Amino acid sequence: MTKILIIGASRGIGLETLKAALEAGYEVRAFARKADRIPINDAKLEKFSGDALEAAQIREALNGVDAVVEVLGAPINPDTILAGTSLFSDATRVLVDAMEDSGPKRLICVTGLGAGNSRGRLGLKFGLLFSLSIARIYDDKDVQEQIVKNSSLDWTIARPGILRDGRATGLYRALCDPKDWKAGPIRRADVALFLVDELDSGTYRGKTPLVIT
Repeated sequence: MTKILIIGASRGIGLETLKAALEAGYEVRAFARKADRIPINDAKLEKFSGDALEAAQIREALNGVDAVVEVLGAPINPDTILAGTSLFSDATRVLVDAMEDSGPKRLICVTGLGAGNSRGRLGLKFGLLFSLSIARIYDDKDVQEQIVKNSSLDWTIARPGILRDGRATGLYRALCDPKDWKAGPIRRADVALFLVDELDSGTYRGKTPLVIT
């Protein structure tokens, strides 16, 4: 049975991925600052409280796992809107170094629509909102993506569209051709299904699909 490490497993896409992975039969190590507060208990679930910026903790969390799903989140507040963040690139540098050194080689990294070469595909309305709110945060996701792409790992970078709550529909689309990219909604639970499906299939190795419904 494959064991996966989910970094950022306590909420949002990370928590939905934890649920979907358990449902698919994976063993899961859930890494988060307060992993002990994750409201799920399962014989296949191990909760690992730690800091994604601490190399020793990341290396310990990598022991015995076959693949990693990295789903980091940063607060959106006046400081990050104006000055940005380095959380995504700093944590990914720690993770990639540890995985290249002695960890598993399969990495699925979640960024978002607006990262990398998808920034020019936002459309007028979402593009304006993006520029006024999260553009500086996504500058660091650009760096994060480059760290992953420049690594020797077996990687996939998933870029979800505009996130929504709700139960999974299973109707997601993963689009790799930039001409098909546009701002569109996606439920967090459907992003999670894509991530688990990608663990199974590896269809998007070395690619940066936009995931929308």
